[in-house]
Amino acid sequence: MNWNFLFFLNSVLFGAGLAMDAFSVSMVRGLLEPRMKHRRAVLIAGTFALFQTAMPLLGWLFVHLLVERFSVLQKFTPWIALILLLYIGIQMIVEAVREKNEEESEGNFGAGKLLLMGVATSIDALSVGITIAELPWQMALVEALLIGLVTFGICLFGVRLGMLFGIRFRKYAGLIGGIILILIGLEVFITGVFF
Repeated sequence: MNWNFLFFLNSVLFGAGLAMDAFSVSMVRGLLEPRMKHRRAVLIAGTFALFQTAMPLLGWLFVHLLVERFSVLQKFTPWIALILLLYIGIQMIVEAVREKNEEESEGNFGAGKLLLMGVATSIDALSVGITIAELPWQMALVEALLIGLVTFGICLFGVRLGMLFGIRFRKYAGLIGGIILILIGLEVFITGVFF
């Protein structure tokens, strides 16, 4: 892949799709803390952005090392990406429909819980490392930074939206995120296998 519009568009779409879980949590926090200070909102969004940046890089590093050692795995990369992104996307949609987010709205949301939620909402970003394994490290880093930047903006917006409108929009975030991840998985598969 080259430094072109499609590269940046995919990075932004990855960021938007992967940030939907963090968006949901951010919106719930906004709902539960309607008088939240701006600094706390930035801390919440920044934590999610940090994990969404780190996880694709960890996935890239792991897969990149495997692909270099076992070049036969390279032809399976589009298949693996498709399976993982379909699984994660479908899981997000199912969770959105079933509204399994009760634990996010309960209890205190201190630093420890914020870090745990950062990890939990970004685990699926590890799969992005599979889809970007063929990229040189510079492009992988830029993609991860763009994902983090998009996540930061979406989560900051989520906190503010939660403060204004409440929890009724939370279920749509997972649905939209799941659909975006499925579409990205299909695009990666079609591009990797047929082009």
